[in-house]
Amino acid sequence: MALCFISHLNRISMAVAGDERIMKQFSIAPEKMGAIYSAFLLVYTLCMIPGGFFIDRFGARTALMVVGFGSALFGALTGVVGFLWAGAAQIWLSLIVVRGLMGFFTTPLHPGCARAVADSAPLPRRSLVNGLVNGAALLGIACTYKVFGALVARVDWTRAFLITGVATALLTGPWILVSRVRPQSRREDSSPDGDGKETSQQKGHTSGWSALLGNRSVILLTLSYAAVGYFQYLFFYWMHYYFDEVLHLGKTACQYYAGIPPLAMAISMPLGGWLSDRLQRPLGYRWGRAVVPLGGMVAGAGLLGLGVAAKEPAWIVAWFSLALGAVGACEGSFWSTAVEVGGRLGGIAAAIVNTGGNGGGLLAPVVTPWVSKYFHWQVGIGLGGLVCLLGALCWFWIDPRQRAETTSH
Repeated sequence: MALCFISHLNRISMAVAGDERIMKQFSIAPEKMGAIYSAFLLVYTLCMIPGGFFIDRFGARTALMVVGFGSALFGALTGVVGFLWAGAAQIWLSLIVVRGLMGFFTTPLHPGCARAVADSAPLPRRSLVNGLVNGAALLGIACTYKVFGALVARVDWTRAFLITGVATALLTGPWILVSRVRPQSRREDSSPDGDGKETSQQKGHTSGWSALLGNRSVILLTLSYAAVGYFQYLFFYWMHYYFDEVLHLGKTACQYYAGIPPLAMAISMPLGGWLSDRLQRPLGYRWGRAVVPLGGMVAGAGLLGLGVAAKEPAWIVAWFSLALGAVGACEGSFWSTAVEVGGRLGGIAAAIVNTGGNGGGLLAPVVTPWVSKYFHWQVGIGLGGLVCLLGALCWFWIDPRQRAETTSH
């Protein structure tokens, strides 16, 4: 949870620095700043499946250690860029390179956490634990606007990145010493039947990671999570700008307003995971898992539309917070289902699904300002609702009982 918290603070701090200092200091347009945001997400997405191989080969603990120190190093180097260059073109290109490399080392974060949860948590509690882990990530994002914004105001953006880089390294070191994951006895190879009992789903050895790409549930999970990624990163990268530059709510107010929707999402993630676990007994394994993401994504789309249509700042923030909270409630179901469908290749399965999530996510920083430039910011923001509805439809055909394995005798 702590690594998720600090890693996401490091990730979203770029957007805060961009809004507060970099775009104005170097006259960088929002569309060009969006390319810096997407550099992280592009590399992060392209390297996600190799990251899954790394997790299954070397273990979740080793992978998360790489995430911690890699995030610390390139977070600090983001600040170093400001000391080395003064020209806008040099700053822009250097930040694209550094943030891209940071994305590479952060790749195993969420698949590694999901694999660690599957190795250590019993099946009836996995969605809840995954919700807690991902909730910590959103808590980090919610704190970024105020905490990192205050650092930027006090010591400027260059030193702020150096401070958070050092803090990340200081957190990762002790975590390595105390973290010891004791795998469960292949719990991912079993799932509850419609009566809430566990029945073996393992019929043989895995046929290879390519079997995952032919599994309907893995593909649909990936497409659905792409919609979630687009919806989330729409908020993470552009909501502060929307409140400040479009709605003109004032800088101090924007730091609070932009942090409220991610905070709502942080709270809803464990609640959604808990609800998903509880629903498996009355509704069965398949629909118990599907109800929360299906309902949450539909509700999120509708609530986003209400936020776009609202006029008063309090209502705008309230609707947006409820929208992100509704979509956040789905996270535990996604991660638990991905690892369980993957079986012994759970790390790679989670990586494939997360590739979709970040594939959708990396579009939001670029598509949102582009659509808004030619139409309006309300249209650019509202587009996320349509994407979310399409993602919700996928859950009608996702079956967590459909293991990506072949029978052997």
